[in-house]
Amino acid sequence: MAFINYVTLIQFDHGAIALLKSECERVGITRPLVVTDAGVKAAGILQKALDALPGMPVAVFDQTPSNPTETAVRAAAEIYKAKNCDGLIAVGGGSAIDCAKGVAIAATHDGPLTHYATIEGGSPRISAQTAPVIAVPTTSGTGSEVARGAIIIVDDHRKLGFHSPHLIPKAAICDPELTLGLPPRLTAATGMDAIAHCMETFMSSAFNPPADGIALDGLTRGWAHIERATQNGQDREARRQLMSASMQGAMAFQKGLGCVHSLSHSLGGVDPRLHHGTLNAMFLPAVVVFNSEHESVRAEKRLERMAHAMGLSSAGDVPEAIRDMSARLGLPDGLASMGVQEDWFGRIIEGALADHCHKTNPRLASADDYRALLSASM
Repeated sequence: MAFINYVTLIQFDHGAIALLKSECERVGITRPLVVTDAGVKAAGILQKALDALPGMPVAVFDQTPSNPTETAVRAAAEIYKAKNCDGLIAVGGGSAIDCAKGVAIAATHDGPLTHYATIEGGSPRISAQTAPVIAVPTTSGTGSEVARGAIIIVDDHRKLGFHSPHLIPKAAICDPELTLGLPPRLTAATGMDAIAHCMETFMSSAFNPPADGIALDGLTRGWAHIERATQNGQDREARRQLMSASMQGAMAFQKGLGCVHSLSHSLGGVDPRLHHGTLNAMFLPAVVVFNSEHESVRAEKRLERMAHAMGLSSAGDVPEAIRDMSARLGLPDGLASMGVQEDWFGRIIEGALADHCHKTNPRLASADDYRALLSASM
């Protein structure tokens, strides 16, 4: 059964942060908890959001870690309850937005967070009581501002997905100006995350033509502008196009992701210091080769269509073009240079096989396949 659902209200423009208070009023949030991180605060972006909320009582949680954890979610939920908040504003990258979604569950539902994880059968337990979220992305990567899911490291150190229509933000305020100060390395890593979303969801064999169209257009925009945005962070048009690619990748990945994300989710749980977008860039070439042998990918000329969107002459050029792009962007040349050890493979494979993205890869991977993908990505 195909699932096709596009419902997020998106305000997209330079300067859109000015609409934050009116969006709170539309949604019915009068006492928000702003969830962000120390970097966003230090960059002055948190203050821009607070300035857009004149006269409104606001509480702030600014301790979101680089990979959101159940501990951080619980700490923020305590503030939410103590301040009698009635909604959340996430200001930051995917970590802050996912953390806010975790708070939206934890502040309104009983029991440990794992009770609501997708692989624990928890999605139906996430009810309409979930606190409303408004998302203000400050990077162009995860697209969590329009997604129904969140990725959180729970107390037993697994990196788990949480998915429900009730987690879709009530509004996304996509203001490219908020990304102008993003450092080059983070621009590259988050941009490759967006590109991975577009590519991996396009390769999925699930039936969702709107998602295919959105993903392919997002890939075109992201691939054409990621270098410009990385080399010149003040390039407003490149920032706008990359933010669109990020948003589009997440709109499309309701169709399903695959081995890239099952591996990066698992490895991110093994070593939370590793950046998710960078891991996606490392795994993407090997997974493209792995998927190229699947019947649905060949029959629908998925690689050829991606190659066209990327301005390449043939499907066979795609994996090497991804490696070349990562090199030009200054990203690592493989997992080994990120400190990944081969003796981690067993734990990574175990997590990948259990991940919610595993079954939506067009070609179902075995433990041996995952080991080969890890080796090829080292």
